[in-house]
Amino acid sequence: MGAQSGASGPGHGGNECLPEHPAQHGRSGGSLRRRWGLWAPLTGLTVLVLVGAALRWAGRPGVADLVWAAVTLVALVPAAVSVLRDLWRRRFGVDVIAVLALVGALVVGEDLAGAVIAVMLATGRTLEAYAQRRATRDLRALLERAPRTARRRTADGGIEVVPVDQVAVGDRLLVGPGDVVAVDGVTEDPATLDESVVTGESQLVDKGVGAAVASGVINAGAGFGLRATESAARSTYAGIVRLAEEATARKAPTVRLADRYAAAFVPFTLVLAGLGWLLSGDIIRAVAVLVVATPCPLLLATPIAIVSGLSRVARRGVLVRDGGSLEVLGRVRTLLVDKTGTLTVGRPRVAETIVAAGGDPDEVLRLAASVEQLSPHVLAAALVEHARDRGLRLTMPTEVTEEPGRGVHGRVDGRRIRVGQLDGDPPSWALPRIEEPGHSVVWVADDTGPIGAILLEDPVRPDARRAVDRLRAAGLSRIVMVTGDRPDAARRVAEAVGVDDVLARCTPQEKVARVRAEADRAVTVMVGDGVNDAPALAEAHVGVAMGATGATASADVADAVLTVDRLDPLADAVEIARYARRIAVQSATVGMGLAVCAMGFAAAGLLPPVAGAFLQEGIDVLVILNALRALYGGLHATGSPPA
Repeated sequence: MGAQSGASGPGHGGNECLPEHPAQHGRSGGSLRRRWGLWAPLTGLTVLVLVGAALRWAGRPGVADLVWAAVTLVALVPAAVSVLRDLWRRRFGVDVIAVLALVGALVVGEDLAGAVIAVMLATGRTLEAYAQRRATRDLRALLERAPRTARRRTADGGIEVVPVDQVAVGDRLLVGPGDVVAVDGVTEDPATLDESVVTGESQLVDKGVGAAVASGVINAGAGFGLRATESAARSTYAGIVRLAEEATARKAPTVRLADRYAAAFVPFTLVLAGLGWLLSGDIIRAVAVLVVATPCPLLLATPIAIVSGLSRVARRGVLVRDGGSLEVLGRVRTLLVDKTGTLTVGRPRVAETIVAAGGDPDEVLRLAASVEQLSPHVLAAALVEHARDRGLRLTMPTEVTEEPGRGVHGRVDGRRIRVGQLDGDPPSWALPRIEEPGHSVVWVADDTGPIGAILLEDPVRPDARRAVDRLRAAGLSRIVMVTGDRPDAARRVAEAVGVDDVLARCTPQEKVARVRAEADRAVTVMVGDGVNDAPALAEAHVGVAMGATGATASADVADAVLTVDRLDPLADAVEIARYARRIAVQSATVGMGLAVCAMGFAAAGLLPPVAGAFLQEGIDVLVILNALRALYGGLHATGSPPA
C-alpha cells in the first residue's frame, strides 16, 4: 500500500511510464478460468443428479436411474484409475473404499446412492482445492512477484534490461520507482523502500548511501543505484521463494498418515461390511457400510488446517518450509537463540579501535573492513560502514576465506590479514580495555600476530524482553542463549532479556552439541542468523533462520525463515502452529468418529445407502468447515497485530 502512494506521488517519477508486466494482461481472465475449472466438475455432477431427481418426479424412473448411473460411472473411472496406479506403485490408500462403494452401488442398483457418492467426492476435491488456494494465496503472492529482470548499468553509462539470473556480484543496477529489488545489494543513493512483503512491516524505510538492501523489497521513492552483493540465486528473496515453493508442494506428515491409516481402516471396513452382509444375507448393508466409510475427513480436513496454518504464519513474517515443520513447531518446548541480531539490535557499532604502541587505528580499521567486505555477518557490515563513514579507502581483498565461528582471512595490499577471534591470550597492550562490559571484540592480525582490537557495541533490543515473555506465553518452557561472544557480554544480555541459560564463547561445534543435548530432552527450535549457525539449525527439530539479516547458508538448511529481524513473530507462529495442529487432529478425529458410528448403524440395517451417502456428505462439509477455522483465531497474547 505504501509503495503505491510513495511511488506515484509528485517528485517520485511515478509508475505510469514503466512497462506493465506481461502477466498483468491475462491475470483476470486466467483467474476466471481457474475459478470455473475449480467448480465445473462439482457443478456438472450436481446438475445431473438434480436432472435425475426431476425425471423421477416426472414419472420416468428408468431414465432417472440411467442418469444417476452415468454420474456414478463418471466418478468411478478416474477414482479406479488412481487406485490402480497407486497399487501398481505398491501404495495402498483409503481411496479404495470410495471405489468399492461406487462399484457396490452400481451392482445392487442403488444408483442414487452412487450418484450422491460421486457428488460427495467432487465436493471434497473442490473444497480441498478451494481451501488450499485460499490458504496458500500469501505463499503464491511471494512466487508471483519474484523479480525476473533487472536494469544493469553498462560500461558506457547506459542501461540494459537483463534477466535477473544474469546479475553478478559487483554489478551496478538501477532500481526504478515501483521496481522490486532483484538482488541483495548496497545503495549508491538514498532510497525509500517498502519492505512489507519481506518483513511484514507496512511503514516505509529510508536508507542512506551504503545501506544494505534485501531483494524482494519495493522502491517506494525515486530511482536509486544499487551495487549487487549477491547473485539472484543466493539473495534473500530467492531463499524465501524456495521455501514458498516447498511449502506449497509438500504434504504434512499428518496428511501422509491417511495412507498409513488405511492399513487398519480398510480391513476394518471390509470386515464390518462383510459381517453385515453375512449375518443378514442382505448385500445392501455391505454397500451402505462402504458408502459411509469414505474417509474424507482425514483426507481433506487435515491438509486444509495445516495449509491454513502455513498461510497465517507467512502473513506474520515466518515462512515455514512445509506442513511437517509446522506440526513440529506446534509441539516445541525449548528455544535456543543466537544473541547477535536476535536478542540484540543486530547492527553493532564500532566503539573504539585499540592498537599496539606505534600503530595507526585508522589503518587497522581499514585493513579489517577491507577483508570483511565480502562477509555476510552483521559484525562485518558494522566494520565496513564505520570505515566508510570515516572516509577510509577500502581495498578489494583477494584469497578470502571464512571459517564459520572463527573469522575471515584475506590478502589486502599484499598483507595476509585475519579478522575474528584471537588464538591464545590477549596481548598486554589491549588490557584492560577489552575487558570492559558491554563490548564485543574483533581482533585484527597479520603474519606477525595481533595488530589491533576493534570494540563493538550491540545494544539489547528494546523489545527483546517482551519477545521472550511472548515466547513463554506461547508455551516455551526453556529458553537458552548461545553466542560466540565473551561471557561477561553474554551474561549482560541474558540478564536483560530473561533467558534461562547462556552458553558463551560457543564454537559452531559446541552449538551443535548443545542443540543435540536439548533436543534429546524436548522438542527444540533453534534460531540463528549466520553461516556458523547452519549446522545447529540443521540439528534442531525446527531450525529458524533470521532471513532479513541472515546468511543464505543458514536459510537453506532451516525449516523456517523469519522475514523480519525480530523474535516476537516466532511466538505468533508457535501459537498458530499449535492451533492449526489442534484443529487438524480435532477435525480428523471427530469426522472419523462420526463415520465409524454411521458404519455401525449401516451394518445393522438402520441406515440405507442413499441416507448414508447424504449423511457422509454432511460429515465431510462439517469437518472441512471446522478445518477452515485454522485460518483465524488461536492467538491469545495481547499486542499481536491482526492476522
